[in-house]
Amino acid sequence: MLKILANRPSDQDVTLRLDGLVAGRWVAVLRESCEVALNKGARLTLDLGNVSFVDRDGGTLLRGLINRQVSFVNASPFVTEQIRRAAL
Repeated sequence: MLKILANRPSDQDVTLRLDGLVAGRWVAVLRESCEVALNKGARLTLDLGNVSFVDRDGGTLLRGLINRQVSFVNASPFVTEQIRRAAL
């Protein structure tokens, strides 16, 4: 399961706080949430502090978001490594 909470401190900044797993069907849910913010031209930040696991598809999505200038905060070393390995 993945819980996504949006925080919009301004029209130009959106932070999505994620809680749970970036895996399976939840990858598509996260992709859609990110696209909504990015299509509005917002600067997007993902708070990964409560993410416990990222599968290969989730890692691929997150790597692609890095290329789109999305920022990540509070990622554990474990989650950071899962994202890094998705590119291999």
